[in-house]
Amino acid sequence: MTARIGIAGITGRMGHLLAQEIVAAGAELVGGIGKADSAKPPPGAVLMSDVSALASASDVVVDFTHASTVQHTAAVLAAAGTAWVLGTSGLSAADEAAVEAAAARIPVVYAANFSPGVNLVLALAERMGAALPAETYDAEIVEMHHRQKVDAPSGTAIGIGRAVAKGRGVKLDDVIESGRHGHTGARKTGAIGFAALRGGQVVGEHTLIFAAADEQIALTHRAFDRRAYASGAVRAALWIQSRQPGLYSMKNVLGMD
Repeated sequence: MTARIGIAGITGRMGHLLAQEIVAAGAELVGGIGKADSAKPPPGAVLMSDVSALASASDVVVDFTHASTVQHTAAVLAAAGTAWVLGTSGLSAADEAAVEAAAARIPVVYAANFSPGVNLVLALAERMGAALPAETYDAEIVEMHHRQKVDAPSGTAIGIGRAVAKGRGVKLDDVIESGRHGHTGARKTGAIGFAALRGGQVVGEHTLIFAAADEQIALTHRAFDRRAYASGAVRAALWIQSRQPGLYSMKNVLGMD
C-alpha cells in the first residue's frame, strides 16, 4: 500500500525538498501546512488549513517546523492515530514530554538529525564517551550553521552531547557547559562543552573533540546539502508505517539498534 505522507512546514526550504523526496520514493504527497503568507508550497502540493486536516489525510506526518508547535501537534496526531516523523529542534523539557506522551499512542521517529552520516557520528560519540575517561579527556562540541538559525546549540550538537554523556553514564543536563563568557574560571572536570558559530549559509558543521594532555581526537561531520536530511526523513516515514506505538530514533530506522 502506498504511504500517504503529509508535511508540516511544507512552504519552507526543507518542505520543498521533502516534497521532492516523497515523490521520488514513490509515496503519495497529500499536502501540508505552512506559512502561506511568506512562501509558496511546492508545485502541485495542497496547502491545508491546519494540522488536524493534515493528520486526517495522512498516514505519516513529517514535521520540520518550530518548537512552539510541538505540543499541539503531538496532541492532534496522537488523537488521530497518525504516525509522526519529527525533526524540529530546540525542544524544551515540556515539549519532549509531549512527544513521549504521543509515542504511547502512535509511532514517532524523533531525531536531532536525519542524515545517515550524523547518526553514525552519534553512535561513535557514545562509544568514544565510554572509552575515553572524563577525568583525562575533555569533551567539546563545536557547531556552525547559517545566520538564520534561531536555536543554539543546534539539536544535532545536543544529540552528540547526549551520546557522549550516555557513554559516560551521566546526564547531559548535569555536565553541560555552553556559551562561556567572561571570567568563567577553570574548566570543570567531566564537563561537556559547546560552542555555537553562526554565519553565511552554512548548512551544518559539527565537530566533537576529545582533548587530553597528550593527545586530541576530533570527529567531524559536514553537510553540504539539506537534501541529506530530507531523504533520511522520508526513509523514516516509509519505515514507520508498520511500527507499533513507541518512540524511535534514526538508529532504529538504519538498523543500528
